[in-house]
Amino acid sequence: MAKITLSKLRHSYYPNPKSPDDYALKEIDLDWTDGGAYALLGPSGCGKSTLLNIISGLLVPSEGRILFDGLDVTELPPDKRNIAQVFQFPVIYDTMTVYDNLAFPLRNRGRDEATVRERVTAIAEMLELSDLLDRKAAHLSPDNKQKISMGRGLVRQDVNVVMFDEPLTVIDPHLKWKLRSKLKELHQRVRATMIYVTHDQTEALTFADQVVVMQEGEVVQIGTPVELFDRPAHTFVGHFIGSPGMNILPADVSDGVARFAGEAIPLEGPITAAPGARTEIGIRPEFVSLGQSGLPATVTKVSDVGRHTVVECEVAGSRVNAIVSGAGPERGAMVQLDFRRDQTRLYADGWLATEAAEGAA
Repeated sequence: MAKITLSKLRHSYYPNPKSPDDYALKEIDLDWTDGGAYALLGPSGCGKSTLLNIISGLLVPSEGRILFDGLDVTELPPDKRNIAQVFQFPVIYDTMTVYDNLAFPLRNRGRDEATVRERVTAIAEMLELSDLLDRKAAHLSPDNKQKISMGRGLVRQDVNVVMFDEPLTVIDPHLKWKLRSKLKELHQRVRATMIYVTHDQTEALTFADQVVVMQEGEVVQIGTPVELFDRPAHTFVGHFIGSPGMNILPADVSDGVARFAGEAIPLEGPITAAPGARTEIGIRPEFVSLGQSGLPATVTKVSDVGRHTVVECEVAGSRVNAIVSGAGPERGAMVQLDFRRDQTRLYADGWLATEAAEGAA
């Protein structure tokens, strides 16, 4: 396995890019440690697949370098980078048995049959495919076919990185949780460097130790799932992660005080925004409560989602969601919203613009 370094990476599909808008990938600097589990998370068109193709060697970046364990591989083709990839659609041979599918990457590299049998047996056991080794792949269910595809990526021990490009997209929803759990278990057992590309926050947050969140070709935050939820560095992260996402409310700032709907809103710490920036207040619905004091609001919708109730309110033309336990108030009810101070933050032009309170994480 390998440590992967992306240094001052930028890419444009135009031959002579002239402005930042011409770049599909803005400047990216990343270090992924050997043996880590990482996710590239973002909506369609944000640059995830472009970045994956650059790492794999299918694209040469317009600018910057890619290093595996300090070795510059920027100009190397995919077959010289020693990588394995698992795609949306299972890449397997239907006419072969499960055993021969798993053995193929090893036999293709001239490994002896004793080594092949040892590795295939071990991977099949991890993937719960041992009872299917003599079956033809054509007759298997989609989730088992994707397991074979995963196994083909994991059976080699000499790869620098295993990359998963939205591998659960075509899997039935009721089977996704099982494969997600299996993939996490596999990483913990084989300790391979893995990069998982997805637009699904649940897949990214349950698999990865570190998540790279992308928007419009730019990395907006890198962090653990807990860090991304607890302290979004950008409003996009707050909105994209969480269900429902973070409340993002228009704010006016003067004399170091942020106001929403004419009311001063206590924040987690001092404001760091420069004058003239577009300012917004961000707070997750989990930290908005219905109390005896606070912002006057009108309930516009109440949704019982099982574990809790989402109460949607209107305040001065803005929507504010609150998550409460038990039954919520009736639609049309007048309520008061209280924001938990240590979770209430200011954002300037999308970026976090408050300091954390002393002693806060």
